[in-house]
Amino acid sequence: MPRRILTGVNDLIPALTELHRLPVAQQPTYPDPGALAAALADLRLRPPLVFAGECDELKHRIAEVAAGRSFMLQGGDCAETFESVTAVNIRGKLRVLLSMAVVLTYAAQVPVLKVGRIAGQYAKPRSKDTETRDGVTLPAYRGDAVNGLPFTEADRIPDPQRLIEVYNRSAATLNLLRAFVKGGFADLRAVHTWNSDFVRNSNVEARYENMAAEIERALAFMVACGVDNESFRTVDFYASHEALLLEYEHALTRIDSRTGTPYDTSAHMVWIGERTRQLDGAHVEFLRHVRNPIGIKVGPSADPADIVALCERLDPDLEPGRLTLITRMGAGRIREALPPIVRAVEDTGRKVAWVCDPMHGNTFETSLGYKTRAFSQVVEEVNGFFDVHEALGTWPGGVHIELTGDDVTECVGGVDELVEADLANRYESACDPRMNRSQSLELAFTVAERLTSGRIMRVNPIQEFHAEDF
Repeated sequence: MPRRILTGVNDLIPALTELHRLPVAQQPTYPDPGALAAALADLRLRPPLVFAGECDELKHRIAEVAAGRSFMLQGGDCAETFESVTAVNIRGKLRVLLSMAVVLTYAAQVPVLKVGRIAGQYAKPRSKDTETRDGVTLPAYRGDAVNGLPFTEADRIPDPQRLIEVYNRSAATLNLLRAFVKGGFADLRAVHTWNSDFVRNSNVEARYENMAAEIERALAFMVACGVDNESFRTVDFYASHEALLLEYEHALTRIDSRTGTPYDTSAHMVWIGERTRQLDGAHVEFLRHVRNPIGIKVGPSADPADIVALCERLDPDLEPGRLTLITRMGAGRIREALPPIVRAVEDTGRKVAWVCDPMHGNTFETSLGYKTRAFSQVVEEVNGFFDVHEALGTWPGGVHIELTGDDVTECVGGVDELVEADLANRYESACDPRMNRSQSLELAFTVAERLTSGRIMRVNPIQEFHAEDF
């Protein structure tokens, strides 16, 4: 049986050997090919982490985003680490995302699609293959999926056994997430209480207390109308990550018994990054075969014609919900760089979900060597994203945020008025800086203000609202 399944996969997607004949970027070099082959053989026999039907459900939900009937909130760690897979950390990230979603749902008056950068975001692209410290040069840290963060030769050697650990940690994370979102942790009234506490205990009380009070009244009205309590208690939540390591993604591809088509069962949604979206490259060739919803990161130097060609390559049939374009332009470039790309894609008749990543284009290094982001620049890029879509009459479909539920000090600014000197207090990210809980919630209220401004066109807004849409 295992051999028959594997043969079916290779009949429908290119074999790894074929993919590696194409231009391929950001892949580690494993010193022991035999150990890599053994790890991949193990992964090919393991159960899927997600199911094809769940991926199809997400695709349908993304189609609603593209149509202007929903809003996507995608967020989580820049790079997950093995040691961060604890109940406390997972609960904290989920709590922040649920808190943000309640605010955005009320503001947009459409359902908010909740997607985590979680349960698989263990690999990161690097600008250089090596890192040098004090005259010593070692392989760059590429995430816990590949090697270790400590700057030692033993830690930095790529180890294929880590791919097995990625699977194990992702399975544990997904198991706990499913328990949380279906077991009462996501209760709408409790989530709103978290937000109310944030408003009362922060420096933004006067600015956001009216919206918090309005949400309180709306919840009370729904209860008074006899809305089933169970509908308050559960939400739909999906997992996503960058499909960076081809060996891992390929090994977790399965054939759907319903349709006979391949799905990458490592996550509900996978995306392709700025460094790996070459039209003739191995990543695009792999992703065009799997039936998951696919994200594409789009930076300020992207050529509109190239993005259109990439969309056509990955979505030749204009399938609703297939593509999400995640723009990461930078606060100073978005108003100039985004409009021609939106026009070019929209002119094809293709309806994609437009999502703003205001994090990656706004990273800078402090005088003390900390990578950070200014909250004000994050907000500025979000405002630029909304301004562009307002001018073009298109729907700003969501935001993609690097965040954590912990009180870290990795991004400056926000309600706590963090400055560069504060970064040393709790800088814990293994790669890029994340917003903490307070900054994340402040951003949610800021986005909510844009969604309630009345200037954003909605396409066929929903006429009926349900508690589970929160």
